[in-house]
Amino acid sequence: MRKVLIPTDFSENSINAIKYATELFKHGPSEIYLLYAYSDEVYEAKNRFADVVFDDLKAQAHQKAEQALAKLKKQVFAHSPNPKHTIHTVAEFGLLVDTVNDWVEKENVDVVVMGTKGETANRQLTFGSNTLQVIKYVKCPVLAVPAVYGDVHPKNILFPTDFLLPYRRRELKLLATIAKNFASEIDFMHISKFPTLSLRQQDNKEFLQASLVENQIKFIQKDGDDITKAINKHIIENPTDMLVMINTRHSYLENILYQSTIEKIGLHINIPFLVMQNLPR
Repeated sequence: MRKVLIPTDFSENSINAIKYATELFKHGPSEIYLLYAYSDEVYEAKNRFADVVFDDLKAQAHQKAEQALAKLKKQVFAHSPNPKHTIHTVAEFGLLVDTVNDWVEKENVDVVVMGTKGETANRQLTFGSNTLQVIKYVKCPVLAVPAVYGDVHPKNILFPTDFLLPYRRRELKLLATIAKNFASEIDFMHISKFPTLSLRQQDNKEFLQASLVENQIKFIQKDGDDITKAINKHIIENPTDMLVMINTRHSYLENILYQSTIEKIGLHINIPFLVMQNLPR
C-alpha cells in the first residue's frame, strides 16, 4: 500500500498534480491524502476584519476547507474511479510545510506530490515558494509537477548523480516501482572531469544496480564540471519525461535550493521533478 500526500490550494496547478499522481500510481493500491492548510487564510481574514473573533474565523475557514475538499474528492473520483485508491481529505489549521511534515511522519507517507506553483503563480519562476519550502524541509520524496504537464508515461527518466551519496532503499523502491509500471529506462548521468570512479563511488553504483535489477537502467558518463549545463543539454537533446535528484547536505541540489531562486543557477525544469531527500525517518 503506497501512501501519497497531495497538498492543494485548489488551483489548476494543484489539481493537475492530483490528476498526474492518480495516473502515475494507478497500478497498485494507494492511500491518497488531499491536504489543505488554511492558517494563512485565517490570518489574512483577521487582518481585514479586526473586530471578528479569531476562533470564529478558524471555524468558518475549516468548514469552507472541508466543503472544498469534499468537492475536490468527487472530482478526483470522477477523473480516476480507481478501486485500488482510497482518498482521504485533511483540512488543518497550520503552516503548509509544518502540516505536510506532520502528516508525513504521522502516516509514514511515501511521496508528496504537488504542483510546481500555486494559486499566485509567477510565470518567471520554475517553482513557487511553497513548493520550494516543501522540497527543502520535508523529510520525504517530493514530486513536483508542472502546470502544463499532462503526459503521465515516464518512459525516459534522467537521474544525475555523482555516486558519492548513499541511496535509501525505500526511495529507490519508489523509483523502481514507477519505472517498472511504465517500462521506463532510468539513465544515471555522471558528470565529472575524472574518467574513473573511486571505491566509494563504485560501491554506490553497484548498490544502485542491485536495487534496480528489475529495471532498464543505463549509465552515462559526461566529461566536465558544469552539472547544470549537462542536465539542460541532455533534456533538450534526449526524450526526458522525469528528472530525479537527491537533496542532502552539501549536494548540488541543496546548493540550488538555497539560492534565492533556481533561476539564478540556470537549471530549467519543465518536466516532473522527483526529489529524493535521503533523510532518515
